[in-house]
Amino acid sequence: MIIKKIYQLVILQSILCNAVLHAQDTIRYTGSTLSNVDYHHGQLPLAMGVHNVQVLRANRSDTSEVSGFGWTYNHASMLAYWNNTFYLEYLSNPVGEHQPPGQTLLVTSKDGYHWNHPVIIFPPYKIPDGTVKDGQKDSAKNLFAVMHQRIGFFTAKNKKLLALAYYGMVIAPHDDPNDGNGIGRVVREIKADGSFGPIYFLRYNHAFNEKNTNYPFYKTGTDKGFVAACDELLTTPLQMQQMVEEADRNDPLIPLKKDYKAFNYYRLPGGKVVGLWKYALTSISTNNGKTWVYNPTRAPGFVNANAKIWGQQTADGKYATVYNPSEFRWPLALSVSNDGLRYENLLLVNGEITSMRYGGAYKSYGPQYVRGIQEMDGRPPGNNMWVTYSMNKEDIWVSSIDIPVRDKATDQANDVFSSMKDGAELKDWNIYSPLWCPVSIEKSGDGNKALSLKDSDPFDYAKAERLFPNTKRLVTEFSVLPAQNDRGLLEIELMDAKGTPCIRLSFDSTGYIITKAGYRNKNLAAYKVGELYDIKIELNTSTRFYTVTVNGKNTGSNICFAPVQSVERIAFRTGSIRRFPDADTPTDQTYDLPAAGNRDKEAAYQIKYLKTSCSK
Repeated sequence: MIIKKIYQLVILQSILCNAVLHAQDTIRYTGSTLSNVDYHHGQLPLAMGVHNVQVLRANRSDTSEVSGFGWTYNHASMLAYWNNTFYLEYLSNPVGEHQPPGQTLLVTSKDGYHWNHPVIIFPPYKIPDGTVKDGQKDSAKNLFAVMHQRIGFFTAKNKKLLALAYYGMVIAPHDDPNDGNGIGRVVREIKADGSFGPIYFLRYNHAFNEKNTNYPFYKTGTDKGFVAACDELLTTPLQMQQMVEEADRNDPLIPLKKDYKAFNYYRLPGGKVVGLWKYALTSISTNNGKTWVYNPTRAPGFVNANAKIWGQQTADGKYATVYNPSEFRWPLALSVSNDGLRYENLLLVNGEITSMRYGGAYKSYGPQYVRGIQEMDGRPPGNNMWVTYSMNKEDIWVSSIDIPVRDKATDQANDVFSSMKDGAELKDWNIYSPLWCPVSIEKSGDGNKALSLKDSDPFDYAKAERLFPNTKRLVTEFSVLPAQNDRGLLEIELMDAKGTPCIRLSFDSTGYIITKAGYRNKNLAAYKVGELYDIKIELNTSTRFYTVTVNGKNTGSNICFAPVQSVERIAFRTGSIRRFPDADTPTDQTYDLPAAGNRDKEAAYQIKYLKTSCSK
């Protein structure tokens, strides 16, 4: 009898466990690709057609609006699209994280590629002298607040666009601005003519109110539409959930009052909502975020540490998550799902790490803290998915991700830029385009279009990559027009699916075209300023031999400097490969790089065409 009861209990427990698992339907990563942290690109295959564009380049030597007024800690960027304009908000400190004063800035763009200079939308805020946090002894004296916000924009049903920020306090050592003991959340309207409405407090923390703060309460605003937009925001659970870290710990407007960070969400067919938090925590809501079916739990198969993860439905009806798939904040990658629950692949968005030019507290290396455009905050023209993030908590970037997401090229490259449709020349190219190293299509001296790579940044480079069908025997042809031969560097690499190069040609600073031959370099030909060089590479990965022809002259046979099974991409890069930092690099960089604000004399290269084919 006892055995029978035990057996019944086991069966009941199994049924309950299955019921719980069924109820706790969750997103999960079902693919087999994992990121290798020993490489900045993680050895991940490319998501084809991603354009990475730098919005802000920090420069302490430049105190104008061009470089964000010389402040070098820039982070937590947010993105919206409204009134045919991209709006990007980010917070900023002079040197390091949680080190006052803090302010929030706004940049705008019509196309996502060319951005205006930053303007201060929420200025530094003076903390009243004598302010003491709950449970602390230290008091504020001549101290400013720092910014900390997980939500930057909200577009109301009445079409009002609100910009949001949060003033937190760091009074004692190792203090946090998001401990629920700050000043409060502020809001102002962004207007269609580019101007801003007054700053108001949207919600106070417990020690502050209308009488002891510098800005009025939003309810006192005379614009009824603005007040209605704020009311709508405060009564939308999925928006309020993003405020949990900074709000009072007992704030009745916050649905889930537990310490889960950096919330965002997307909707599934049928009305369910998928929630995402740091560490790839996830849950499901059936009532628009008022409650959650289970406490946020690590999404099975996802690899993500203490950095943001972004998820959304894409224009093709699928879903994408963008995040750092490692215990570090590199690379930046994406996964795609057909149903919003099962993610099947892992592809590269940005596999670069710019040199951290300025040291500072808690400045992590890599492209990190990614955010996209919320469902109510607009949809840019075209199908592309747009995300924003910081690099090294120093520079601000955006990425345009081609939708539908492609991980392979089905056709050979036949990119003769002069004959391609305007605006579509780089659709199949992946670009990495810093402000001082722009990648673009421009006209050359003969009036025809070309792919242009320029470089005047001592700490970065321009890069353009193109996928082609995977092959063991490749013929590729391209032209290079150098604007100088006494400075700069253009490296051209053929790589496999993991980004491992087997061939590297270079236009070096001594006026020679060279190829990497093991430890040594081999001169192939001299090159002159302003002359066009038609180059043809014939490669057999099975034998590891290749030949290079320059302007019709065969320069002889060479052997690949690294073995690969096959190749499927070519890269043009105006600098040498970077391997710093790595997994063993000390966590905090406390030093600035020498001449961190200096700019080099520009080097420029144009590629007129790229063609690939498979040889027999």
